[in-house]
Amino acid sequence: MAVVQLYVGRDCHLCEIARSALARLAEDEPFGVEEIDITGVPELEAAYREWLPVIELAGERISVYRVEEEPLLARLREIGRAHV
Repeated sequence: MAVVQLYVGRDCHLCEIARSALARLAEDEPFGVEEIDITGVPELEAAYREWLPVIELAGERISVYRVEEEPLLARLREIGRAHV
């Protein structure tokens, strides 16, 4: 099963929206979510803070600020076909 990385920060309302959107999508297209809180981690803060939330899959940045469903679903399906 593919695992989506969701980079979040404390008190991030857009992160809450992204979390809910990913949970909804996972009901129809099975994938896991690894949530990574960047709060207080200097390297992660420098790399991700201005873009939160950030959604990545297989080392590829899929979207920032929000969950872009179509690109994410397309990439999940590509990965799924590669593992069949």
